[in-house]
Amino acid sequence: MDPCPFLRILVGNLAIKFPAASMSSFSGTVHPSSSSQYFCKVKLKEFPQQFSTVPLIPQNSDTQSQSSLAACFDLSITQLEKLKITKNSSVKISVYKRPRAPGCGGVNTAKLIGKILVPLDLGTAESRVRVLRNGWVTIGAGSSSSSSSSSPQLYLTVRTEPDPRFVFRFDGEPECSPQVFQIQGSVTQPVFTCKFGCRNQNDRDLGSRSSESNSSRSWLPSFKSNKDQAAKERKGWSITIHDLSGSPLAIASMVTPFVPTSGSNRVSRSNPGAWLILRAGGDSTWKPWGRLEAWRENSNTDAVGYRFEVLTATTESVTLSSSTVSAQNGGKFTIDVTSGVTPVNSPRGSCDFGSGTGSGSWSWSWSGSGSGSEFGIGLVPQFLYKGFVMSASVEGEGKCSKPEVKVGVQHVSCAEDAAAFVALAAAMDLSIDACRSFSQKLRKELRS
Repeated sequence: MDPCPFLRILVGNLAIKFPAASMSSFSGTVHPSSSSQYFCKVKLKEFPQQFSTVPLIPQNSDTQSQSSLAACFDLSITQLEKLKITKNSSVKISVYKRPRAPGCGGVNTAKLIGKILVPLDLGTAESRVRVLRNGWVTIGAGSSSSSSSSSPQLYLTVRTEPDPRFVFRFDGEPECSPQVFQIQGSVTQPVFTCKFGCRNQNDRDLGSRSSESNSSRSWLPSFKSNKDQAAKERKGWSITIHDLSGSPLAIASMVTPFVPTSGSNRVSRSNPGAWLILRAGGDSTWKPWGRLEAWRENSNTDAVGYRFEVLTATTESVTLSSSTVSAQNGGKFTIDVTSGVTPVNSPRGSCDFGSGTGSGSWSWSWSGSGSGSEFGIGLVPQFLYKGFVMSASVEGEGKCSKPEVKVGVQHVSCAEDAAAFVALAAAMDLSIDACRSFSQKLRKELRS
């Protein structure tokens, strides 16, 4: 089954410089350390606006030291087609200077330096990478094309690239052991089944396969047998992802209980609960792939914080995602390793934001047992994972949750690959309930 087409619009390589005649009026004392004074607002119609700092560079410089991503918009094929028929569709980039007064840094109090509109030519965008703008442009407050010698200049790169993704959707809440469907336009077909369980913490057998390898055992702490403590613990949850023949492919197992901080009913950041995500290996063993930690932020917010680390062959960890989602309204769990490493004075003068998908081909073999990919065993994860990796919808407390999972096609070459991401999405969804106040009763499916 083919992946779903997606398009990314990326804005990056930003830098600003001022002619000598305008320094006093625009920038005051110019020094590289003051670059945090400048920021931009990037807007695309019907998408939330995004913000980024803009480095300040010397007036006689034609380059900046390295590239960086300022904003990224992900468009489904439906959104792309809608944008194509919109007249004068463009990306708007507005550059501001923060006020010097301490504590005043919002957009409403910032000074507009200038703005530019970059028209979107999306005729063949879904089939190949296109650079829409690259280089220095003159900007001025209230004008996107000022040519005055006293106006500041902005360096930017705007490009589009196809970014196909596999889309999966749970047919029910993860704790109800639902099927998982793959979505391709209006076509859906089952690809996985889930099995939720409340596992005994002393049971190290994580499924029908043999117990995990020595490298994964180090991630499974021993637990105290304390009935009083158990009354205020959420522990032992697991969810196993099987293929349609019943073979287990991936597991998310709660290896650190979610317990309240002393004197409160909240799981704190200082003592988070944790899941170990294991992926089936080709030798009938479980191999540790990642670790997800979750906690409830301080009492002034309803946010659930999370951190996902991918594990290397030496059980070292590299953080790929760290953020928060609203416990009440839900949100999106995202892993996106889109970053820039190409100087703007490179031979072709364009940026490489790290996605690298271009118009390359992809394959997905369902029949293997890990032969298609070992998910980077022995490789450095930050180099293995590039561009968009995955996203998963997360519902708020008490709401019916049927997570939708999107995975970048370059990260899926076999069923085990996809199953690991699906298990991770289920663990994140279940973490919302695990982080719920201990003064509230969990639904019956989550109580052992």
